[in-house]
Amino acid sequence: MQLTVVRCAEGHVFSTASFPMQQAERLGPGRLLRCPRCARLRSAVPVVPVVPVVPVVPAKS
Repeated sequence: MQLTVVRCAEGHVFSTASFPMQQAERLGPGRLLRCPRCARLRSAVPVVPVVPVVPVVPAKS
């Protein structure tokens, strides 16, 4: 089972096993999901994992 990490409109981050398919492009990435913290249906968007950028330092010769 694949979990999707999402953020609700109030800023709460949680994971869900089901993230409904998008029905129309005009709706954007948001979906209505029940936020466990708000206990209400909220618009939620998937959270993109942030990969830290490590600068490459050339080796001294």
